[in-house]
Parts: sequence; C-alpha cells; structure tokens
Amino acid sequence: MPVIQPGLGDVHIDGPLSNLSLAFIQRQDVFVADRAFPRVPVMKVSDKFYTYDRGMFNRDEMQLRAPGAESAGVTYTIGQDSYSCDVWGLHVNVADQIRANADSPIQLDREATELLTIKALIRREKAWAADFFTTGVWTGDQTGVAAAPGANQFLQWNDALSNPIEDVRRGMTTVAERTGFRPNRMVLGRKVYDALLDHPDMVGRVDRGQTTGTALVMRQTLAALFELDEILVMDGIVNNAIEGATNSHAFIGGKSALLLYTPSAPGLMVPSAGYTFVWQGLLGGGVLGSRISRFRMEHLKADRLEIEQSFDQKKVMADAAQFFATAVA
Repeated sequence: MPVIQPGLGDVHIDGPLSNLSLAFIQRQDVFVADRAFPRVPVMKVSDKFYTYDRGMFNRDEMQLRAPGAESAGVTYTIGQDSYSCDVWGLHVNVADQIRANADSPIQLDREATELLTIKALIRREKAWAADFFTTGVWTGDQTGVAAAPGANQFLQWNDALSNPIEDVRRGMTTVAERTGFRPNRMVLGRKVYDALLDHPDMVGRVDRGQTTGTALVMRQTLAALFELDEILVMDGIVNNAIEGATNSHAFIGGKSALLLYTPSAPGLMVPSAGYTFVWQGLLGGGVLGSRISRFRMEHLKADRLEIEQSFDQKKVMADAAQFFATAVA
C-alpha cells in the first residue's frame, strides 16, 4: 500500500503569533504643538493672567539730574488677558464577549489606550496647525513664490537659487527689532525640512567646501546654521478619510515654516509667542491636561476606556513670530 505522508495542513493549524503583531501607531514625539507653545498647567478651566506693555520697558526715559533735584519719574501699566480651556473626549468600549474570545497577543485595554492617546495628540496638533501655522495670525507674513519674489515674498526653498539662510536671518532680525527677543525656535513642515536638508547652501556650509566624502545635515546642525536653539519638524500625519473610505493620509504641517520666540518654560513676566494652557485641575489631569478612565458600562456588558483632554492654545504676542507660507512648492 502506498505510504501517505501528512501534509503541512495536517500537522499544524494556523493561529495568531504570540510574539508579533502589526500596528501603525505614530510615535508621540512627532507632534510638536506643546513644544512650540510651552505648557502652562492651570487649576481652573478659565482664568486671567497679567500682561505688560513691552513698549514701556523699551523706552529711553532717563534724564540728567541736577544737584539736589529729584530724578525723573516713570510709570508703567499692567493689563490682563485670559484663557479658556475646552474639554475634548473620546471613548472605546471593550465588550465582554470580545474580551472573552480574544487570542494572544491581543491586549484590548492597552490597544484602546494607545488608540485614544494618539487621537488626542492628533486633535491637539490639528488645532494648533489650523490656528497658528497659517497666514493672518502673526505680524508680517512672508509668502514663498516660484519666481520673481516681490514685497513680503521669497523664492521657495526647494529652488537651488533661493536663500533660506538669508530669509530666516532677515525674519529673526525683524522679530528681534519688534520685540527685543530674537527667535529661538522654528517649526517646519516635513517637506520644508527635507528641502532644506538638500539645499546647496546648507550642504555647502556643513561640508565647508569639501569635495570628497559625505556631508551629513542633521536637525541640530540645521538649527546651528540658523542660530536657533531648536528646529521642530511636524512629522505627525492625519487620515482625512471617513471610516470605510479609502485612506487619505497627509502631513498635518503642510509646506510652511514658523519662526518664533518661546521660552523653555513659562514664568512670571516671561514673554512668549504663545502658550498652551492645560487644565490639570480636571479631576487629576496629567501634564498634557488629559486623563484616561476605565469604568464599567453594565447595560452594554462592556468596559469603557475614555480619554478627556482640556487645553487652550493661545497666541500671546503676535510680533514674536514670523510665518513663511508655502515655503516649498
């Protein structure tokens, strides 16, 4: 009788691998909104803060003093501004039947937490980009054009004949003259960053004229060329398609650049282009002004994981930034 050898399907039944799964979850460090606008933790959903007119501090008002006479006097005024944090929320339900039937390596609570966290960061980044990474917000916008730049325009930085270092330096000097503070950070859309890395001016300054070898242009090196403390690259993406439609992913940052002055940390009488007020007083909100709760939905026979975040991204000083619209084609 012929010997029948068992086939591959007879000796093994396919099941999920316990040490491998695939998920396309963005890293949290690709989102820059809270680094562009430093976080200010607050205990109330809305409140006021004091403002000072920089013109009063920058005016030359000293006078010669005659013997026995009083010195010249000066006054200053204190104004007020306010913030108001909106509260955002989203949840995932983990049904008992799904939990009971899940195979290893499925970790439903962890996956729900990752999902909610990333969606909260996307919401935050999109809000910042829509409100502040655009024209008409900061003093003196500059617009990139493909040829023959005119007033308030510059040659787009993907053009080898453009002058991004001069354009940025001019913007920095303009901001410094308006405010007394030289910009220390620049936010770039990913495509703008890529164009700058390959720009001959950048490569030429990094390799110092060398004719052999590879010139590596890194983020820190680029910041040093511009005399900035930090360059922030908006690598975060968003899927603009509704559920069920073909995915439509795009960078949140687009093709622009923002030069701005912001301190490393907020403080009394510390100026900034903007601040992010986060409501930590919201029943234990963390440093991002957010919290994740897990509680029982008995009528659904499910556990609910819910994220809340409360913040107000606020422009504080319009003169402390310079926006470069459509910096690349």
